[in-house]
Amino acid sequence: MRKFALFLIFLLPALWLGAGDDGLDCFTVVAGKKATADGSVLLAHNEDDVGRQLVNVIKVPPQERRRGEPLALKEGGTLPQAGSAPGLLWLQMPGSDFADSYVNEHGVAITSNACPSREDRAELSDGGIGFSLRRLVAERARSAREGVRIAGELIARFGYASSGRTYTIADAGEGWLLHAVKGKHWVACRVPDNEVAVMANRYTIGRVDLNDRERFQGSPDLVEYAVRRGWYDPRRDGEFDFARAYSDPAAYADMRNVMRQWRGTALLAAKPPKLEAPLPFSFRPDDPLRRRDLFRVLRDHYEGTKHDLTDRYRNGSPNSGKNRTICTETTQYAFVAHLRSWPDPDIAQVVWIALRRPDSNAFSPWYVAMENAPEGASREKADAAWRNHFLPLPAQAYDYSGHSFNAYARLSEAVDRQYRDRIEKVQKIWRNFEEFLFDDLKDHEKEFSFLLQGDRPVARRIVENYVHGLEYRKWFLALDLLKEMK
Repeated sequence: MRKFALFLIFLLPALWLGAGDDGLDCFTVVAGKKATADGSVLLAHNEDDVGRQLVNVIKVPPQERRRGEPLALKEGGTLPQAGSAPGLLWLQMPGSDFADSYVNEHGVAITSNACPSREDRAELSDGGIGFSLRRLVAERARSAREGVRIAGELIARFGYASSGRTYTIADAGEGWLLHAVKGKHWVACRVPDNEVAVMANRYTIGRVDLNDRERFQGSPDLVEYAVRRGWYDPRRDGEFDFARAYSDPAAYADMRNVMRQWRGTALLAAKPPKLEAPLPFSFRPDDPLRRRDLFRVLRDHYEGTKHDLTDRYRNGSPNSGKNRTICTETTQYAFVAHLRSWPDPDIAQVVWIALRRPDSNAFSPWYVAMENAPEGASREKADAAWRNHFLPLPAQAYDYSGHSFNAYARLSEAVDRQYRDRIEKVQKIWRNFEEFLFDDLKDHEKEFSFLLQGDRPVARRIVENYVHGLEYRKWFLALDLLKEMK
C-alpha cells in the first residue's frame, strides 16, 4: 500500500501535466506601427489555460486613491499607493494568477505568456510578485515604455514568483517584450516599428545591449549572473544569448513551442523561415498587417500544411490533435488590441475580443474608454470581481444563461463534437459578421468623431450604446447557432 501511495504521488502530477498544464499556455503577436496598414500598433493574444474556466470582460472605472497609502499585494508585500488610476478594460479569469489582460485608458495594453526559466535559486522578497504585477502596470503606466520600467522595478524589488514569463506591453507608439525570470532578473526588448514579433512559450530575446536604452531595458548583471551560474561561458558560447542562457532547456527546445512560433512567423513574414532554421526575435511582414490578418493567425491549426494531422478535419477537431496548435482546446479568450494615436481619445483604443475559441466565435470591438460593459459580459462589477478573484466559483456559474461567455463556450464545445460538419457554417456566419463590423465601425467612427466635438457625455453614451448593441447581436447569433446544432 505504501508503494502504491508513493506511485500515485509521482503519477498524478504527470497525468495533470499530460492534461495540458505543461507551460504551453498562450500565444502572442505584436506588430510595430510601421508594420501595419494604418500606422497603429497591433497586439494579438490567445489566452490558453487548462480546465473549465470562466471569462469576464469588465470595465474598471478610474480610481482616486490617497497617494502613499499602503497597498497590500496578493503575494504578501506592500507598496505605497500611486494616487489616481485610469479606467481599465479587464479580461478576467477568476481564480487564476496569470491569465488576465488589461488595456488602460492611456492606451497601454499588457498580457503574458508562460515561459519557464532554468532558475532554481530564486531570490524573493516578501513572497515575490506575480499576480499583482500586470494590474500595477495597468494602473500606473501612461506609456508602454513606462510600463516596462514599472514592471522591471517591481521584479527587482520583490523578485518574480513564477518560473518565468513574457509580458507583452504595448501602446500606440511602441511594443515591448519583457522576459521575467524567477527571482530578480529580467530583460525587455522593443519590437522595431517596421517589424512583428511572435511569442509562444519560450524566451525569444537573444542578443542584449543594455547600453542601447532606446531598444533594451533589464537587470544590469544579466551576463555576470549567467556566467556565475554556469549557464553562459563566453569562450564556449560566443556572444551572449539571453534566451539560451536563461530558458528552461526543455521548454526552449520543445517542438510544440518552436512550431507555433514558426507558424505565426510563416503566416506573416515576407520571407517565411524553415522550421529547422533559427527563428528571429522579430521580422518584416509580407504586407502591412490588418486586424483580420491577426484574427487568422489566432484561429490557425496548421491548415494547408503537413502539420495538420486532421486530414481536413476528417480525423476530428484540430483543437485536440497531437500537434499543439495556435488555437487549441484550452484557448479561453482571444483579442486583438488596435492601439492608435490619431482619433479622439474616447475612440482611439479598440480591443477586438473573441470569447472561448476564436475559430468558432467572432471578434467584436470594445472601446476602452467606455464607462460600462454590456450586461452579461461579467458575473460581477469591478470591485466585487477584484475582491472575489480567488474565491471558488459556484458550480452554477458555468451554466448561467445570463453570462455571455457560457454561450460562446457551449458553441465552441458543440462545434468540436462534429468539427468537420459544423465549422464551415459557423465560420461563414462569423466571417460575414466581422466583415460587416469592419465597414460599419469605419462609418460610425466618422460620426463619433463629429459628435465628440460637441456634447461629449452624450457622444460617449452613443458610442457605448453602439458597442453594447453589437455585443448583444453577437450573443444572439451564438444562441441561434446553438439551437440549430441541437
